[in-house]
Amino acid sequence: MAELKTASAESTAARVKADIAADDLSAQVAALRNDLARLTESVVALGQGAKSAVTDEASLMTERLRDKVREEPLVALAVTAGIAYVFGLLSRR
Repeated sequence: MAELKTASAESTAARVKADIAADDLSAQVAALRNDLARLTESVVALGQGAKSAVTDEASLMTERLRDKVREEPLVALAVTAGIAYVFGLLSRR
């Protein structure tokens, strides 16, 4: 009978430990989900910032190119013809 009580007490203690471990694991999973949500928000913010910087730089380069073509149209025409010639040669192969 004493063995039965000891086994029952051990079983109850094991269940309590398992419940505590499950609760601890659930808390850790919830913390990981929160961390992942914050990380996702940070990555989105970084991506939007990078997109904005690239867009601004592309606009600036486009404007500089337009100004250069307006200042020296013959040079721009010669460069364009040269590039077209090279592409023509490459496409024959």
